[in-house]
Amino acid sequence: MKYFRFALFAAIAAFTLNSCVSKKVLKTEKDRYITLEGQYNQLQQQLKDCNDLNAENARQKALTEAEIASLKKQIDFLKDNNNQALKQLENLSVISGSQAESIKKSLDNIGKKDAYIQDLQTAMARKDSLNLALVTNLKGAIGNMADEDINIKVDKGVVYIDISDKLLFKSGQYEITDRASEVLGKVAKVLKNQPDIEFMVEGHTDNVPYRGNGILLDNWDLSVKRATAVIRVLQNKYGLNPSKMAAAGRSEYVPVSSNNSAEGRAANRRTRIVILPQLDQFFKLLETK
Repeated sequence: MKYFRFALFAAIAAFTLNSCVSKKVLKTEKDRYITLEGQYNQLQQQLKDCNDLNAENARQKALTEAEIASLKKQIDFLKDNNNQALKQLENLSVISGSQAESIKKSLDNIGKKDAYIQDLQTAMARKDSLNLALVTNLKGAIGNMADEDINIKVDKGVVYIDISDKLLFKSGQYEITDRASEVLGKVAKVLKNQPDIEFMVEGHTDNVPYRGNGILLDNWDLSVKRATAVIRVLQNKYGLNPSKMAAAGRSEYVPVSSNNSAEGRAANRRTRIVILPQLDQFFKLLETK
């Protein structure tokens, strides 16, 4: 009888010990699975960002190639006309000085248009490379933040940085939060390495009427105050050149989603940093040399 009790006790103890060990192993494996799942989601997001950027670059390249093809058709048309004119003039016994000069100018213009196409191709390729490098550097500096908090994209050759207001401000206020200041510091670090870049900070709201303490009148005031608050942080705390910055309030009138849902209104409450294209470089291509 005593032997039976001892054996039963030993069996119960062994079962309890094995159960404890199995729970520990199970918890370790669960933690490891969660870690791997997070890494997988992070890699999937990075892949999506790269695919989106490649698609935008392909679209811009197609537009540029279409413009170049149109210009080449114009050149071919002019060359054909001039060749026909030269053949007709060969049959004449005398060519006046003014006619000869006109033909010479026409041929010179064709050469200039060829040079213009080459300059345009070079400028577009350089702009695309700069935008790609800028977006890559910004995403690398900011890290793996959720798209609903901060989103960086290229649209029609312009770089946009959208930051949600829940990250930057408390509801109905325009004082920058500590977490937002940290994010703006990462953006400022990249922009500071490109001293020739000019940008605009835009404040956007949803369509819910502003009901504050009387200092601000409406969503126009709130959007402007939020834009200038971001500008001041970039200038005073992170040393960006104020002559390269501009602030604008867009109120509720440039939504990116419908204001009929809470999610849509949240998407519309945002601050946008717009990297302005350097149009002077393209205007120089149009100047008469």
